[in-house]
Amino acid sequence: MGGCNAVLLNPAGDVALQKRDLLYISTGLMLLIIVPVIVATLVFAWRYRRSNKDATYDPEWNHSTHLELAIWSAPLLIIICLGALTWTATHLLDPYRPLTRIAEGQPVTPEMKPLEVRVVSMDWKWMFIYPELGIATVNELAAPVNTPINFKLTSTSVMNAFFVPSMAGMVYTMAGMETQLHGVMNKEGIYEGMSSHYSGAGFSYMNFKFHALNQQGFDDWVAKVRAEGQPLSRELFLELEKPSEKEPIHYYSSFADGLYHAILNKCVAPGKMCADEMMHIDAMGGAGVESRENRERLLYDNRRAEQGDEPSGATFPASGRLPHSEDQPQGMKPDELNPQVNESGTSTPPAGHSDHQMPNSGTGVAPAQLNQTN
Repeated sequence: MGGCNAVLLNPAGDVALQKRDLLYISTGLMLLIIVPVIVATLVFAWRYRRSNKDATYDPEWNHSTHLELAIWSAPLLIIICLGALTWTATHLLDPYRPLTRIAEGQPVTPEMKPLEVRVVSMDWKWMFIYPELGIATVNELAAPVNTPINFKLTSTSVMNAFFVPSMAGMVYTMAGMETQLHGVMNKEGIYEGMSSHYSGAGFSYMNFKFHALNQQGFDDWVAKVRAEGQPLSRELFLELEKPSEKEPIHYYSSFADGLYHAILNKCVAPGKMCADEMMHIDAMGGAGVESRENRERLLYDNRRAEQGDEPSGATFPASGRLPHSEDQPQGMKPDELNPQVNESGTSTPPAGHSDHQMPNSGTGVAPAQLNQTN
């Protein structure tokens, strides 16, 4: 036990420290009820044991006003205190709320310029973009101590969760959406960052190191990234976002203009319409008949399927492609009862079921009513 690092109880950032204090206070308030109840249970069991002839036995007893007041008033007061504490902390520790202090007794001043970081979760790695510094990294994050950090987060794939336990709470990342998190680190060191939401086969390796450095150390780290990194173009990003496990650390000395905006709006690939452009068209009343030309530009989620680089475990035969593995997933019907998908994407019904085909069965596509484009 002494060798364990209870990181949530020994944080390095003020936000995480306030969350720890909230946990301590909440636990203490609940123990005000739990401990007396446990003690009373033991006392009652001992006092009213069968062998104790001195205990009063009153089979007609059914009510005590004093006991009722104690039983109901104490928990009610605890609930009121917990509710007030939770409501206050929920607003003070809102991840979207800019920091008002970097530590107890050290308020944020106008002279303290926050560090801006854009976070992108991918299968199965993390990208960190520093818009003001013009650099980007994969699976390594750094920041100076006692400096507010403003994170804006999104995802290129499934929902994920960004979590540095020593700094602040967890916040989700979602494709086509942007979430926020504000945090600070008060102690120098190297801390663990992770994905705290299961996101597929490579989830277990979706970790990164957070380097909390003094200002000189952070400046040296930025210089190292610029010296050892390469430019991050949109083409390179499209290759990087393909599913991969145990991705090493990458440094990028620069990144393409508008890259994060394009990631957020799902239009990094050439020819795709940005989601904010589509929303603007909708807000203006739509594009009318001419909008048919935009259909191909709006097919965001088919690129991986067309290129065959979707994550391992993608479902079939709904996808119209062969499985990535010969292993039969647990819970599926036996192979002899499932249609066989061939190289062309078409399927043949299992033996003995030729007379019970669904519409469009054997074509590898869904029924026509599910593929209408008008």
